Amino acid sequence: MRRSIQLSLLAVATATVGLLAACSGMPGSSKSAMTFFVSSKGPGDGANLGGLAGADKQCQSLATAAGAGDHTWHAYLSQQATATVPAINARDRIGSGPWKNAKGVVVASDVASLHSAANNINKQTALTERGDLVNGRGDTPNTHDILTGSQPDGTAIAGNVNSTCGNWTQNGEGSAMLGHHDKTGLDESVPAKSWNSSHLSKGCSPDALKSTGGAGLLYCFATN
Repeated sequence: MRRSIQLSLLAVATATVGLLAACSGMPGSSKSAMTFFVSSKGPGDGANLGGLAGADKQCQSLATAAGAGDHTWHAYLSQQATATVPAINARDRIGSGPWKNAKGVVVASDVASLHSAANNINKQTALTERGDLVNGRGDTPNTHDILTGSQPDGTAIAGNVNSTCGNWTQNGEGSAMLGHHDKTGLDESVPAKSWNSSHLSKGCSPDALKSTGGAGLLYCFATN
């Protein structure tokens, strides 16, 4: 009788271990580690991203292709206030952190540290969704200009200046605020630049973005 009970308990334990092992391998049982990347490409129409929704879709699509589609992804972009839409701050769209790149390196622990000198965003850490380096100063072509439309603190830029290429719908005239993922200027005379608010673009077209070192790339953050 005792041996029968022991065998039954062993069978239950074995089945439980097997079930736990099976569950641990099921899709969605744990989320991918990557929660931050620089997009390997933009949608392809300069700064016309299809608005915030189109930019978010680009981040989500690239993340999914890289195996991180189990997160909800948003582009780090601000929206300017107009007569028909309110201002939206990039810092309010990206969740609470922490954020890790494709190699598992933490670039910021929370929103406050992301917008402080303590952030760990630089050329070696601001990797694409595939874990690749993004070209910066000294590389050909230089693509360190990242679209943000934001002030250094991650908020939208007020006033009449067009700093979002018409809230990410323009691909011709206009301008957008850019950050430098490598935190460098165009030459050694200007060695330090902001990762999210360095200068305005010369226009919104693909060629205009290229002219100062850009390719319509985005910062993408997992919000969950």
